[in-house]
Amino acid sequence: MAVTLQFHPDWPHGGAMVVESMAREGRYRSQFVTGISNGGLTAYPGGDRWRWESRLFDGRYDDAPPEDRPVYGAWNRREDPYGGAVRFGSAYARLRPELLDRTTFCFPDSVLEPEDTGGPEALAYLCTLADASGLDDLDECVEAQVHGPVGFADDVEAVVLDPCFAGTPVEAAARRLGCEVEWHPGFRVATADLDPAYRGAEVVALAQRLGRELTPDVVGAAARSGRHEPQRVKQVWHYLARFGRADLPR
Repeated sequence: MAVTLQFHPDWPHGGAMVVESMAREGRYRSQFVTGISNGGLTAYPGGDRWRWESRLFDGRYDDAPPEDRPVYGAWNRREDPYGGAVRFGSAYARLRPELLDRTTFCFPDSVLEPEDTGGPEALAYLCTLADASGLDDLDECVEAQVHGPVGFADDVEAVVLDPCFAGTPVEAAARRLGCEVEWHPGFRVATADLDPAYRGAEVVALAQRLGRELTPDVVGAAARSGRHEPQRVKQVWHYLARFGRADLPR
């Protein structure tokens, strides 16, 4: 088991793709630095993310520069080949075990202002809570907050990508990160089969406009196009993440 940091490698950032920005900077950065997130966009002084961090960490980061704030991931308690928190991206960085010494955890997600938090010694209890929660597969992760810088060359065992990116600029950029590149089994789902009850008819309609089948690169192209409301694109990804795993029955 390991801490994993989920991300969408081909979504836009700074005039490039996320993974290209990562390769250029050599670090995995928080949304206080990047200005992007696969969750809410509230990382600014007084915003919800700022407030949650102030509460979780007793004001430790209230006056800290953005570069010093923690990055967010999940404890991959089931050794899932897709990562510990697929809601937040088709790819992930798997961290080296020594980073556990500077990682804190909570359940449920910090957006819900949880009372149950702690360091690695709390993991057994937090995992028990998560296993018994009955939450949707996209919502039951044990959140991890990694304190201090996360450099790909020094702190990451491997970046794990969807096979749809093999032989593409995404793979080429990932191989410049300074860590190993691995592949998970892949996400793929037919849009005709999507249930509007999960995220809504408008989201299903958008998914079907994108094509008869969704893969992460299809959703990434939609995110980069600028033609679609970003929250709707995120919710299209939720369909693919929830129902498009290769290990689910077809």
